[in-house]
Amino acid sequence: MDPENYDSYGGIEHAEYCFQHYASSDTCLSAFKAPLDPSTVLGGFSGNNYSEASAFIITYPVNNAIDETSKENRKAVAWEKAFIQLAKEELLPMVQSSNLTLSFSSESSLEEELKRESTADVVTIVASYLVMFAYISVALGDTPRFSSFYVSSKVLLGLSGVILVMLSVLGSVGFFSAIGVKSTLIIMEVIPFLVLAVGVDNMCILVNAVKRQPTELVLETRISNALVEVGPSITLASLSEFLAFAVGSFIPMPACRVFSMFAALAVLLDFFLQVTAFVALIVFDCLRAEDNRIDCFPCIKIPSSGGESDEGINQRSPGLLARYMKEVHAPILGLWGVKMVVVSVFLAFTVASIALSTRIEAGLEQQIVLPRDSYLQGYFDNTTEYLRVGPPLYFVVKDYNYSSESRHTNQLCSISQCDSNSLLNEISRASSIPELSYIAKPAASWLDDFLVWTSPEAFGCCRKFVNGTYCPPDDQPPCCSPDEEPCGVNGVCKDCTTCFRHSDLVNNRPSTEQFREKLPWFLNALPSADCAKGGHGAYSTSVDLNGYESGIIQASEFRTFHTPLNKQGDYVNSLRAAREFSSRMSDTLKINIFPYSVFYIFFEQYLDIWRVALINIAVALGAIFIVCLLMTSSLWSSAIILVVLVMIVIDLLGVMAILGIQLNAVSVVNLIMSIGIAVEFCVHLVHAFLVSHGNRNQRSQKALSTMGASVFSGITLTKLVGVIVLCFARSEIFVVYYFQMYLALVIIGFLHGLVFLPVILSLFGPPSRHIIIEKQQADEPSTSSNLS
Repeated sequence: MDPENYDSYGGIEHAEYCFQHYASSDTCLSAFKAPLDPSTVLGGFSGNNYSEASAFIITYPVNNAIDETSKENRKAVAWEKAFIQLAKEELLPMVQSSNLTLSFSSESSLEEELKRESTADVVTIVASYLVMFAYISVALGDTPRFSSFYVSSKVLLGLSGVILVMLSVLGSVGFFSAIGVKSTLIIMEVIPFLVLAVGVDNMCILVNAVKRQPTELVLETRISNALVEVGPSITLASLSEFLAFAVGSFIPMPACRVFSMFAALAVLLDFFLQVTAFVALIVFDCLRAEDNRIDCFPCIKIPSSGGESDEGINQRSPGLLARYMKEVHAPILGLWGVKMVVVSVFLAFTVASIALSTRIEAGLEQQIVLPRDSYLQGYFDNTTEYLRVGPPLYFVVKDYNYSSESRHTNQLCSISQCDSNSLLNEISRASSIPELSYIAKPAASWLDDFLVWTSPEAFGCCRKFVNGTYCPPDDQPPCCSPDEEPCGVNGVCKDCTTCFRHSDLVNNRPSTEQFREKLPWFLNALPSADCAKGGHGAYSTSVDLNGYESGIIQASEFRTFHTPLNKQGDYVNSLRAAREFSSRMSDTLKINIFPYSVFYIFFEQYLDIWRVALINIAVALGAIFIVCLLMTSSLWSSAIILVVLVMIVIDLLGVMAILGIQLNAVSVVNLIMSIGIAVEFCVHLVHAFLVSHGNRNQRSQKALSTMGASVFSGITLTKLVGVIVLCFARSEIFVVYYFQMYLALVIIGFLHGLVFLPVILSLFGPPSRHIIIEKQQADEPSTSSNLS
């Protein structure tokens, strides 16, 4: 830290000398008088050619605290915020003026930038929902005719339905907030999207069912008949989704568990509001239309224009979508050649998706999560490009017994007389195969340095005054003042002696009492030229001295480094390798050892993310299958629904692999949500098929004609217009995990629900219930005549 020293010691030649002798030469010690490994502070070099370095790293360790509300922790966070502000406002311009680059980060930076990102795309999300609201309001109306549009449109009904959807989401959030369950960013972004998909679909189905009723019937009978027609499929779909999400709330992954809880209650509340409040709103809207009152302004009544008005009421022509489904879509899918092509293409894509899904990587790239203008983008890029060593890795040993009777000391240390398979020796061996172990170098050991510090050979280290108190090395106060030279010849430390003679030690190891007394001396000893082994600074926080007087050190750590970790897979694999190493050493040495690095808390979820995802998906599918079986009493139709849902999930995984979307909490939540939305694509069509009459082909076309338009306009088009807006988001995470995944879900769901499913039903569909009812009705007269 002194430019004059650099020149007086020999400049670049001395620096190159120190690169090789940083641990042994007095003039190479750091400003705090301890060895400084050049690989941890230099970057941009190859091999050990430190003189090629084109970057350097400065690290400020900040004291942390376990309790988040403690004063110590608040001080650390405040310091970090001030540091970031200083770096942005003063350091960065100063560095850039010298044609250098500066990147920086603090431990709280990621959290702060994520908070900023969560609000960065509020406008985009709101715009997405507004576009969907606008479409819904228009889609519920009748076929637009200029002369009666202001009466036949259902903007007010659509808006009221959307408000009911929002109330169900708010009800779910309010309930769980009241019982202390914290909401997350994922929930606030995904659940409205999910419930809107389910709710809008039900709204379209209910409104279209009412429109299909003969207008000569009284309004109450029309509403009743409509509910009889579509109520069972709405109930079946909603209960399937509710149970799928409710069972998912038992999954251990917090993000998935909390999402499932919120989604289950929101879907249930939405269902109750749909079949009660929304049905009542349909009645009011029908009364308004029949009374020729203007939509959105029901107080204003338009005079009836005679025959035109009656014609508009009594002869409702089907909408454009309904005509397309009946006259174009259904007949084309009824062609035998088309059926074979559809089945072949969909099965081929599913098989390909199974193969592709094995390529999906676990993780969440930090650059994607952050805003594109975040200062952390440059930091992560530079650490990947320049760093030649990874994050610090700590092997923590619990309940180390340092007593003379215990073998723990020799099982841990790596100096003479230590076991060949000791922890530190095994870490050193693992560092020789970094491509497998992800360990860059042997560990810094407080235990080795302490044992060397206490040995009689290190006569400048462990010393005591005549009165038995600690005596520092001769080149430190009070033995030597900064102005005094030579040091320690006739000063206050002239009578200091080494702590131990060889005869005082037991097998060259300090006894239990000696270890207990001298360990605090070592941890407070400053390193210097006379004794570089002092533990202050290097090991001040490496040993937990609470209760160590009993002969047991509750926790201590041995520090090394991971190899450079550039990709999400590297982080996950390094965590897995460190855990496997610690587990093996714990079993071998019978000592409790675990690894820790600062990034582990973020990447632990990825160790078993595939297992969690598959369990989540399997549980949701199983719950849906059981509900379908109980409500339809048809194993056949339930199995078809299950097969189509499985194919949708598999195909979505295949698209994730093609687009390079990683598996993480966000994508797992999206996959679970996709099952909920996929149910809407399937259940209504299958139920309509079950209650239709005729052969399989006729029933499949009838189901498409009655339900196809509602499903297409209620889910596909509504979601499509909302999703497209998301592509304009500023944050990469919205573009990747919401725009791309949602778009894939909508397209895959539409193709399976309205193309593949009708074909499968026409080929392998269950028998009709309508035939059974007709047979029963046909049998009744003959039975009665026989009785007479």
